[in-house]
Amino acid sequence: MSGYIKTIRDLENATYGIRGGMSNQLLKGAGIATLSGSNGLVGHDTTLGLNGTSSAMGGSLGAVYNKIYGQKVWSMINQEVNALSILPKRPYTQSGWRVMTQRPMGGANAAFGLGTQAYSAGNAMLTPHADEIGGTQENASIGTGNDIQPLAPVYQTLFMSPKIIAHMFDYSELAAEMAKIDDGIGDIRAMIREDMGKLHAEVQSKMAVMPLEFYDLDNGTYNSGSGGGTPDGAQVYADMEKNLTSLMKIVASSAEVHEFTTDHIAAAANGGAATDMGKIYGNTDRVASTAVGASVGFMDATVDFGDGYAAAEQRSLTLSLINSLIQSLRIEGGSPKVILTGYDTIQQLADLLQAQERFMDAKEIMPTHNGVKGVKGSEVGFRVATYYDIPLIPSKDMPKTSHDTLSTGLSDMLFLDTDHLWLSVLKPTEYFEDGINHGNPFGVGTLGNQGLFRTMGEIGCSFFKGQGKITNIK
Repeated sequence: MSGYIKTIRDLENATYGIRGGMSNQLLKGAGIATLSGSNGLVGHDTTLGLNGTSSAMGGSLGAVYNKIYGQKVWSMINQEVNALSILPKRPYTQSGWRVMTQRPMGGANAAFGLGTQAYSAGNAMLTPHADEIGGTQENASIGTGNDIQPLAPVYQTLFMSPKIIAHMFDYSELAAEMAKIDDGIGDIRAMIREDMGKLHAEVQSKMAVMPLEFYDLDNGTYNSGSGGGTPDGAQVYADMEKNLTSLMKIVASSAEVHEFTTDHIAAAANGGAATDMGKIYGNTDRVASTAVGASVGFMDATVDFGDGYAAAEQRSLTLSLINSLIQSLRIEGGSPKVILTGYDTIQQLADLLQAQERFMDAKEIMPTHNGVKGVKGSEVGFRVATYYDIPLIPSKDMPKTSHDTLSTGLSDMLFLDTDHLWLSVLKPTEYFEDGINHGNPFGVGTLGNQGLFRTMGEIGCSFFKGQGKITNIK
């Protein structure tokens, strides 16, 4: 068959036993259709009549000719789940964790702070004297008020709650039986279960890159005017905290939240603190109305959004922007393992590199976590491009900055240190089923069956400054 099958029509002819390339030969032989004329056989989308007569004249081909659809269902939807797949998975063994937010002396910034603060017990010692950071005299006295005085770091606690993600489907007993006969799809349960399983994973991946502005409880469709801050629509996303916490919210800063409200991407009052966007893991430091260039400390990720989110402030993506952010992350102590962005941004980056006669390397790689990598060519790896040996992973659901007249931006870029970012799994994805096929129609209350996918977990982060984001780009 392979010798003469070159088109879909060839395949249909061979499959249904039609020879000579005349797909209506059998119909002609039976006197059912003609080749020409206004009532001839012209295609599957035309109502065909007996002996070339139209249906209006009483002829109908429906009793002797039926379209065959087959049991295979072809998916026409991209359901990749890259945003979820790149996160390391850990068992959910605890709800909280402690973080050191300030050194015993020298402050909380990446660079050790020095200044005019005198050495004394109990002080925060953010900017100690350069000659009072540990060098001491011979036979120095120890204790409060003496030469060597007690110091202590600053610790804080964060916590999270596991989220429940569930999707249910049902089908009747009659539908299941009818699918097995005629031109049915066969095992309807297996088909729907497979498609629902893909949806279950896809939804979690979508949650992982949900836009930050969706966490504003006042958010509807953002203000399309130049002032006010009142949303145009009445949509309120009141239950966002039921979802997995988005990477777009984890990798954020107080200044970013402030600019969202100032430029009306979020619907909160102009310049006001958006509590629902700023609160994360029980901490509200980001809620402070922080101006561009300022920071609230350890809860702020390394975010580059430019001078603001006004339409005129959107920047063109450049290699300098990317290099600068990577440098900032390394100064803060981060080590980005993966860059998550959209297909459009990866293409733009490729164009930039080609224009400068550089080329991105192609690798079979899985983002590292504790030094573990996927084997080249294995099913767990991605075929991706890299930038300075950092894998570029595309996500179809990656958000982009858009508001007012600003709607042509590129997808945001997340620079993730997955040593400190993970999906904590309390209950892995499980499938449950009950119903009349299991001898228990009373359990579902119908003459049918129900199936359900359920996952419990949450996305956690223990080092925010090591996570980066470039947004507001074109």
